[in-house]
Amino acid sequence: MNAPAALPLRTLQHLVDASVISPDSVSGLAAVSARYAISISPEVLSTIKATGTDGPVARQYVPSVAELVSWPEEQADPIGDSAHSPIKGIVHRYPDRVLLMPTQVCAVYCRFCFRREAVGPAHGGLSDAELDAALNYIRHTPAVWEVILTGGDPLILSARRLATILTVLDEIPHVATIRIHSRIPVATPERIDDALIATLNAAHKPVNVAVHCNHAAELTPAAKTAIKRLRKAGVMLFGQTVLLRGVNDDPDTLEHLFRSMVAAGIKPYYLHQLDRAPGTGHFAVPIERGQEIVKALRGKLSGLAQPTYILDIPGGAGKVPVGPNYLSNQNGAMMIEDPRGAIHRL
Repeated sequence: MNAPAALPLRTLQHLVDASVISPDSVSGLAAVSARYAISISPEVLSTIKATGTDGPVARQYVPSVAELVSWPEEQADPIGDSAHSPIKGIVHRYPDRVLLMPTQVCAVYCRFCFRREAVGPAHGGLSDAELDAALNYIRHTPAVWEVILTGGDPLILSARRLATILTVLDEIPHVATIRIHSRIPVATPERIDDALIATLNAAHKPVNVAVHCNHAAELTPAAKTAIKRLRKAGVMLFGQTVLLRGVNDDPDTLEHLFRSMVAAGIKPYYLHQLDRAPGTGHFAVPIERGQEIVKALRGKLSGLAQPTYILDIPGGAGKVPVGPNYLSNQNGAMMIEDPRGAIHRL
């Protein structure tokens, strides 16, 4: 008889029992757990044990009293989801693409999440009627070329529910491509099972999965196996990383991460400047420091391993690159800096 599957850690007591936090810390963390959801999957717990309960993986998932500290830059909806939501479950910020958010539930909850006020078990997902209305919005908006499934984590949905969504999107002529944003391949890799692979394989339109990964330690053997299964299913894989203080805010750590992503079959796509949601200020890295880090990687890493350093402008104005500038005008002459720091006239 098979042993029962390990369950995620969802309460402070679960974290104490797993020796992730001390019993003495529970009272101080009670207000944090009351406001923001907690979930640490067995796979993530194993990685935390391997890298330390104060290490770069634990810092991403284990609640901290620092989450109760407010910073002036913080906003409940830092990228303006609500201002650009014409109907429940849809965010339409760019003319040619929409976000479709069928669920607000995740397998794990990141302590820096920019939707942390809107995700968690208490928020659930779209009802059948709400999902139909959201899909109808896409159906009747011909400008929509790409649909991005996010949330919450779309890959936490059952294969049947996900298949329903993909089938409808397949039938909409003006939708050319589908993207799914997910932590599942690294946080709960066992969910990349035969049923999910069959669902993705059945889609006629290209399916891209943006895998959220912030540290090379998250690319465990099980995660690499899940990623390989997705690749074999014809899914194109891109990497999304958030620049986080105490997690990956140095060139060596990011170099190792991006090399590891490419080796696993993931193209690093975006390095995100932190979106300043409530209680996330302790993760913030100044943009100037981020530019220094990205500049240090130029020339050391293949272009395949170079993501775009990006800022999502607060309020929903859109994403813009904020990487270092190599071009300058000096007394009317255009000058360019090479990866080694030498200046050349154009």
